Amino acid sequence: MIIRTTAYPRAGLIGNPSDGYFGKTIAFAFSNYSAGIELWESPELELLPSRRDHSVFESLSALHADVKLHGYYGGFRLLKAACKAFFEYCQQRGIALDGRNFTLRYKSTIPNRVGLAGSSALITACVRALMGFYNVQISRHSVAGLVLAVENNELGIPAGLQDRVAQSYQGVVFMDFSREYMEARGYGQYEQLDASLLPPLYVAFREDLSEGTEVYHNDLRTRWQRGDADVVEAMRFWAALAVDFREAMLNGDIAAMHRLLNANFDKRASLYDVGDGNRDLVETARRVGASAKFAGSGGAIVGIYDDDTMFARLEKAFASKGVRVIRPDIASALPLQTT
Repeated sequence: MIIRTTAYPRAGLIGNPSDGYFGKTIAFAFSNYSAGIELWESPELELLPSRRDHSVFESLSALHADVKLHGYYGGFRLLKAACKAFFEYCQQRGIALDGRNFTLRYKSTIPNRVGLAGSSALITACVRALMGFYNVQISRHSVAGLVLAVENNELGIPAGLQDRVAQSYQGVVFMDFSREYMEARGYGQYEQLDASLLPPLYVAFREDLSEGTEVYHNDLRTRWQRGDADVVEAMRFWAALAVDFREAMLNGDIAAMHRLLNANFDKRASLYDVGDGNRDLVETARRVGASAKFAGSGGAIVGIYDDDTMFARLEKAFASKGVRVIRPDIASALPLQTT
C-alpha cells in the first residue's frame, strides 16, 4: 500500500511577520501548487531524490542556475530532519513505533524560495505520511508545532507558527499568538474564517528575488529582543491590522481591507530595506489599482483586485517583468482541533 499525502503553499494575508513575536495574523493555504509525499513499506529505509536533489549537470552555468533556483540542499535535508524530529516526538511521548521501514519520495510544484512556505509544506506532507504509515494520531496544532521545530531546531531556520498553522488547518485562518497562549501552552488560538467573505485575491511572484526567510527574520528578531521601540511598535501594529481585517471581512468592507493590506507593507518597508525588486512588485500592482503586500519573506505578493478587467491589467503589467500572477484557489479548510 502506498500512502500519499499533500500540503499546500500559504500566503500571509495580513499581520505578518508578527506571528513569531506574540502577534496576530491571517493566512490562507491555496491549492494551485502542492508538495506531495509517497511512502511505502520496504526492507530498508530509503529517501529517493527528486529533481531538486540531483548532482549531475550539463554545465557549470546549469549548476549555477540550479543553485540559484533551488539552493544548495534540495529537499533531502527537510525530509531527513522531519523523520528525525517525528521519531523523537514519538519517543518523548511514549508512542511506540513498529519496526517497519519505508521508502519515501517527494514532488513539489511550489515555487521555490519566494516566501510561499514551500519548505514547510514539504515537511508537513512528510509528517502526515509518517503519521499514516505508523498509525500515529497528532492534533493539527501539534503538527504545526512539530513542523516549526524541524525548521527552527533541526535546520536553524528562524520562523514563526503562521505558515505551519495555515498548512495544517488549511482554509483561511485567524491566528492569535498572544503571549498568554504561547507561554502557557506553546500554541495560539486559531479560528477558521469563511473564505467566501474574501474579495478577489491574487498572488504574484518571481523566483529571482527571495533571499530566504532567515535574512530578514534574523535582523528583526535581534532588534525585537533588544527592545527596539520601532520593531516592538510594529509588532503591535501588525497584530492590530489582523483584528481589523477580520472585522472588515465580516462586514464586507472591501475598501478597508485594501487599506489594511497596503498599510501592512508600508510599515514593513519603513523598518528595513525590502529591496528594489520587491518594492517594484508592490508598486506595479498598486499602479494598476490593486492592494499589495508581501505574502511571506519577499519574492511574492498578495493583494485584492476589483474585477476581471483589473486582473487582466495586473497580468499585462507584470508580463514584461517575468512575474507570474495567479488567482489562488483556497484549499478546503480542515476541522479545528484543540486536543
